[in-house]
Amino acid sequence: MSFIQKFAERVDTAAISATSIPQITQEQDFGVDEAYAIQAASIDRRVQRGDPIVGIKMGFTSRAKMVQMGVSDLIWGRLTRSMIVEDGGFTEMSRYIHPRAEPEIAFLLRKPLSGVVTPLQALDAVGGVACAIELIDSRYENFKFSLADVVADNASSSGFVVGTWREPGTDLSNIGMVMNVDGRPVGYGSSAAILGDPVRALVSAARVAGEAGLSLEPGMVVMAGAATAAIALEAGQHVRLEASGLGFCEFRIR
Repeated sequence: MSFIQKFAERVDTAAISATSIPQITQEQDFGVDEAYAIQAASIDRRVQRGDPIVGIKMGFTSRAKMVQMGVSDLIWGRLTRSMIVEDGGFTEMSRYIHPRAEPEIAFLLRKPLSGVVTPLQALDAVGGVACAIELIDSRYENFKFSLADVVADNASSSGFVVGTWREPGTDLSNIGMVMNVDGRPVGYGSSAAILGDPVRALVSAARVAGEAGLSLEPGMVVMAGAATAAIALEAGQHVRLEASGLGFCEFRIR
């Protein structure tokens, strides 16, 4: 078994069992290209279990986060069907190790999208936009990892909630966003924190998908990246995101 397959099995097993593991780069040093190979192999294990890919998520879409991690490009991960949390529904704390929630903008594709595109071309492929919440949950102990570790671990992505889809004509460059937990505001932000405009994240999604030999197909979702810092979650909480012009989405964790 190659180290790619070995570590793919390890992060996949950690995700299934909601059990934390040591950083895999502590056992073997590898680069970002190998990390994406581990991610792909790990998600392929899910696909083989009947859990198809339904989209991708973008990470490190904040310039400050790129500087913090010492990188010049964003990262990305794959979304699968089992990661969907219904808007207004429940998710179980037992599915996660140390979950956190991030406010985001989501795009629903109506046309295939892949490769180098302009913002107008990217938007032409969009059938709907919505506010969304991503649940991130690093499989590593104490939520600590290197760049290669987090990429291998599907960029920490564990779940997502999407609000009501709206027509894509909305200006997304400065959407005010408020995260509430149990009715109390806990985070304020703007979609401008997502690369200055979430559409730029969509353009980047097409590029990275193309580089990986993937085509983002009609019906797939692209999560553009976080507008604020992640909020740690606890069992029993009601989490709600309100976004100016895009309505709201919410879920409970039990």
